[in-house]
Amino acid sequence: MTRPLLPLLLAALPLVAQAGQPLDYGVGEETFTGYFAPADDEARGTVLIIHDWDGLTDYERRRADMLAAQGYDAFALDLYGKGNRPVETAARKAETARLYEDRERMRALTLAGLTVARAQGAALPTVVMGYCFGGAVVLELARSGEARDVHGYATFHGGLATPAGQGYGPDTPPILVAHGGADEAIPLEDVVALSRQLEAAGVPYEIEIYSGAPHAFTVFDTERYQARADEKSWAAFQALLDETL
Repeated sequence: MTRPLLPLLLAALPLVAQAGQPLDYGVGEETFTGYFAPADDEARGTVLIIHDWDGLTDYERRRADMLAAQGYDAFALDLYGKGNRPVETAARKAETARLYEDRERMRALTLAGLTVARAQGAALPTVVMGYCFGGAVVLELARSGEARDVHGYATFHGGLATPAGQGYGPDTPPILVAHGGADEAIPLEDVVALSRQLEAAGVPYEIEIYSGAPHAFTVFDTERYQARADEKSWAAFQALLDETL
């Protein structure tokens, strides 16, 4: 049985965040630590960033800072809880399994991140993006139809499978899927299946597949990083932002 999180008691501290600063906030009786980076000038909109299976790290913070420099408010949310940044593979699998097995909690914590960002004055509308595990969470939110003022979704080398009993509604905002052709974690069969589902639902989408790019091809300073695929996928994401925000 899932433990209901709604209604949520949200308490963001501090009320006004400095540029590129950690932000503690409450969801129910739990405390989480996100990262809020307001736009350098007047914001064109907001990007909500959902982290990979290792939790919110310097990688998501760097992406938030990049987006702020480009004129967007950016908030990297925390799905694991303050101080919970698993290092060992088994611990990371346990954290993701906890949320995969409790989709209500997954969605509630993601929606809480949206609420916290807006409490900081983050501009509307919003695009939601995520990496690897975070990409799967992005699609979970897109399927739910629960998010308001979200105009687009983007998943980078993320999980693409649709759980039984779920589907995409015809009013789902545009979705960008950035996938590595050499990704051994997410098979191309999942890409094809997602394309068919989105076509059947009439959802606007773009799927980009980058030859030779492995899983996690956007993660800087790792052996999996592929600059060409990262740059092309970032350009595609910028195009989505231009179109929707």
